[in-house]
Amino acid sequence: MNDEEYMRFALQLASTVSGQTSPNPPVGSVVVKEGQVVGFGAHLKAGEAHAEVHALQMAGDNAKGATIYVTLEPCSHHGRTPPCADLIIEKGISRAVIAVTDPNKKVAGRGIEKLKSAGIEVELGVLEAEGETVNAVFFHYTKTKTPFVTVKSATTLDGKTATVTGESKWITGKAARQDVHSYRHTHDAILVGVNTVIADNPKLTTRLANGVGKNPLRIVLDTRLRTPIDANVVTDNEAKTWIFTGKQVTKEEIEPFKAKDGVTVIQLDDEKINIDNVLQILGSEGIMSLFVEGGAEINDAFLQQKKINQMIMYLAPMLLGGKTAPTSFTGVGFESLTESLSLKIKHMEMIDQDIKFIAVPRKDETNVYRNN
Repeated sequence: MNDEEYMRFALQLASTVSGQTSPNPPVGSVVVKEGQVVGFGAHLKAGEAHAEVHALQMAGDNAKGATIYVTLEPCSHHGRTPPCADLIIEKGISRAVIAVTDPNKKVAGRGIEKLKSAGIEVELGVLEAEGETVNAVFFHYTKTKTPFVTVKSATTLDGKTATVTGESKWITGKAARQDVHSYRHTHDAILVGVNTVIADNPKLTTRLANGVGKNPLRIVLDTRLRTPIDANVVTDNEAKTWIFTGKQVTKEEIEPFKAKDGVTVIQLDDEKINIDNVLQILGSEGIMSLFVEGGAEINDAFLQQKKINQMIMYLAPMLLGGKTAPTSFTGVGFESLTESLSLKIKHMEMIDQDIKFIAVPRKDETNVYRNN
């Protein structure tokens, strides 16, 4: 095996913990000596041991003179855990292979320099593109202090999300719907508009096939506070719910929600909810990733503000027709193609009978996640 193959193993380890390490990045590490893997690990949760620690503990005495593969530059500062760069040096590692540098100002090349100063050979940039993809959320949040936004939608082949009468259950198949729950599991928060809450009374929780999964924070955009007081997101206590409202909502209207456990009403200073303001508030609260499952109006709000970092589209083999049948995006739209949000398809796959597309803004094609 070569450097790329060992790094690919480390990246697979990092991918398995995606979404559960926030506000830390998902990191994988592998220790190799004389052509054999002697240790490996992943960072499982913020505040717990980093990937390098797990890998080096497993390697034990075999770490001396070995090569360590890490998907992200080892930390060099004291946080909730000691610096990984110091441990790598202490264990006698002779070579470190790193996929990408850490944009965090507390690290930002310092870990690499510390290793080099200790006489450790450092190879940087092995499977760099894959490393940036795994750390897309972390890189975006580190730079902007706002969540990485993924907008999800499901349509028929002719672009409809429901029939002319509003029937939409179910356009996509069971497998595609389960795939959506895997995204809920890996995101810090999920967002919908009040119309979705009123029409569907969703739980917005994670229901994976094996019965486990992390529930995201539930965000409802509700300008006039029309969320029913008996809605699932208000009463079920399965996850916290934040409801964003406009300034015209009265204290009397907000009062009943204060008695609901886990429900917070956040009143903005504007009459209409501004997406950028919402993202700034979420970022200040440490929300690194946001999964948008709203309707056409919510999707359009993110589109108009160009606040979409990733689009996930499920395409069902079905034709509905209908001039007034709803589509994924509504609003006034753009007047010219130059105003549009041009996307590049990064991934496509069949999920049973449905097709899944993952696309990102084309402006970031060369370095998608660091330049958002």
